[in-house]
Amino acid sequence: MDKLIYIAEDDANIRHLISSFLKKEGFEVEAFDNGDSLYETFTIKACDLVILDIIMPGNSGFVICSKLRDISKVPIIMLTAKDAEEDYISGITMGSDDYFTKPFSPSKLVVRIKSIFRRIDMETGANSMFPFDKKIVFSDITIYPDKLFVYCKNSQLDLTNTEFRLLTYLFENKNKAISRKDLISDIWGYGSEVETRATDDAIRRLRHKLANAKSLVSIDTVRGFGFRLSILDE
Repeated sequence: MDKLIYIAEDDANIRHLISSFLKKEGFEVEAFDNGDSLYETFTIKACDLVILDIIMPGNSGFVICSKLRDISKVPIIMLTAKDAEEDYISGITMGSDDYFTKPFSPSKLVVRIKSIFRRIDMETGANSMFPFDKKIVFSDITIYPDKLFVYCKNSQLDLTNTEFRLLTYLFENKNKAISRKDLISDIWGYGSEVETRATDDAIRRLRHKLANAKSLVSIDTVRGFGFRLSILDE
């Protein structure tokens, strides 16, 4: 079955360009000139991936992203004309899976979309093999992969899908340092031709959430390589 992608972009030229590239790759596409129409349609018929511009008539892409996250775990890619760090962080924090700054290459967007779908297919197959009561424990953090729950002591951590996948991957490899290249490949599903800031930002947010929960688990930076889990002294 073909993957269905919704696009919300108020610039007709960009909307048509993205739609054309995706259709050529075999995706089904439904395009909207505002996020509110996309959201209304999504509540009636969900899609497999959403592409959201940030600045649009009506509610912004940030608002629509947040509303979608309240009802779905659908992958979301944000688009913006501003190369501003705060926009990037806001989009990722609200639950988007990745971020593109205009102008961008439609072919690179297609690469990332295909990577997201490959990763989802792999995770679906892996999760189907999890025992229902499987858990991963490291210090005061417990992860339940089949239920998508993470607990620090007795309190549940509120993690996005990306944060959950990243923390689980680090836990499954807790006895070694993990390179940024491996994280980009295994968590985001991107090849070496894709550049993204998503990894460092997700690590930053995970550190913040672990610190707020007063967890003893720390994510250390291995300079010039990647990251490693450690346990803080009490």
